[in-house]
Amino acid sequence: MTPAPVRPELVHPEPATCLNVTGMGEPGGTEHMAAVRALYAVASMMGGPAGPLEGLWWAEDAGPNPLDAPRDQWRWHLLLPLPGAPEPEALGRAREQARASGAAVDRVQVVSFAEGECVQMVHEGPYSEEKASLDVMDAFMTERGLVRNGLHHEIYLTDFTDPNPRTILRQPVARAAG
Repeated sequence: MTPAPVRPELVHPEPATCLNVTGMGEPGGTEHMAAVRALYAVASMMGGPAGPLEGLWWAEDAGPNPLDAPRDQWRWHLLLPLPGAPEPEALGRAREQARASGAAVDRVQVVSFAEGECVQMVHEGPYSEEKASLDVMDAFMTERGLVRNGLHHEIYLTDFTDPNPRTILRQPVARAAG
């Protein structure tokens, strides 16, 4: 993966195949961390992930900026990219092998998706300050006649415990009607 710039840019990411766990709750909370453990437990039995942890985020009935909703109402798909589509029985075998870890491995699925055109940039600093970067991305979209067209996407370049995290922020977009 090519690093994203610290300024917004338009990108067209390749379709991706990932391990996925879907859930709801605060980032770093019990539910969220259980999902992360399950993903890594299964990925380790499949030979390890091909990329860093990623998240698609949304909130139901939250208005124009879903991430303004209370954090315990955030919904997410946590993703670990795979190098390609695994053989159909590979996930079942990996779940069985990872079951001893105690992680909720039955929640792990294989998904494939394509986002199309996106605006992305790197956010450097605490997750709680991402709004400033998202505002820059929104201005970039407005200047180019683009609107949001999919779930807010984050790619974690550093561990959650890193005091100075780096995160790729990505937003699928479409041309505004009009």
